Amino acid sequence: MPAMRKITVDVDARVLDAARPEGAGIAETVRTALERQARALAWQRLSALRGKLKFDLSWQELRGKGDE
Repeated sequence: MPAMRKITVDVDARVLDAARPEGAGIAETVRTALERQARALAWQRLSALRGKLKFDLSWQELRGKGDE
């Protein structure tokens, strides 16, 4: 199990209610939102690399087709 941290956060009740799926708890809602934010930031960092890396392998080399 990954390391867990306990936090205390003040959140506008209207925002929390709007973000909370039917039947989901507050902790689950906050965890889901943080995971989505982490994925979004990772995607932004990855997108920032677009056009900055030179990649000179063909798809055949990637799939090991040229090894035969």
